[in-house]
Amino acid sequence: MHKNNFVERSIMGALSFLKESIFADEYALRKGFLQSLDPRIKTVTFMLFIVQIILAKHTLILLCLYALCLLLTHISKINLGFFLKRTWIFIPLFSLFIAIPALFSIFTPGEALAAFNLIGLKFTITRQGLSGAALFVMRVITSVSFAVLLNITTRHFELLKVLRILKIPQIFVMTVGMCYRYVYLFVEIIENTYIAVKSRVGTKIHYKSGQRLAAWNMAFLWQRSHQLNEEVYKAMLSRGYRGEPASLDDFTVKTKDWLWASLAVIIFVLTAYFDYWLKA
Repeated sequence: MHKNNFVERSIMGALSFLKESIFADEYALRKGFLQSLDPRIKTVTFMLFIVQIILAKHTLILLCLYALCLLLTHISKINLGFFLKRTWIFIPLFSLFIAIPALFSIFTPGEALAAFNLIGLKFTITRQGLSGAALFVMRVITSVSFAVLLNITTRHFELLKVLRILKIPQIFVMTVGMCYRYVYLFVEIIENTYIAVKSRVGTKIHYKSGQRLAAWNMAFLWQRSHQLNEEVYKAMLSRGYRGEPASLDDFTVKTKDWLWASLAVIIFVLTAYFDYWLKA
């Protein structure tokens, strides 16, 4: 019984987390600072910040940029806990595990900071290894944070329109748009299928019957996806689709947008200067 409860909680928890992570449009509709900016200006300035993050050679610069990201999160009326969960899970934690070997002298020789024995082997943490690992992890966390912040403060169709304005290939933009729209539908199908199976067979089921049910549901989902794809494409053609998605919203650049763009350029220049000065 406990195992079944664990499986059920795991499935429902994963589905709920996925829906909350991808479909947070309510934040994009709030009247915060970033939500009020023109999507084109906002996207370009965030790309500028990400470029600076990639080029930065000092952890202090990355910490300043990360603090800026948290400040923008606060003034954009985004719950800090919600934001941190979306930016510290998966990619940053994975990068942390990648960076751990770089701490040790066998991979990064240098000035020893600490040493310990493990299973008969001696491991030494070096200052250069710790600095390099911290730089790598902070670079990942800060760039992911800016990317997530841009995503949750911009409605997805506006972001796709900006990508086309920036000459991103149409096939890429259309693929991302379709995936975004129908991931939620397939998540709902999985959730409803699990509840339906549970209501008909109960909490206990033989593994062979479970295999048959899983295979049948996979085939049904494939068939339904193919049918839905055909219906959606025909509906798009009937509404005038000719290969380029159209949006009714027209972007307007206001004085506030130019001020923000100017401030972003100033921040970029200052961080680049101090990064070079610290290196010198």
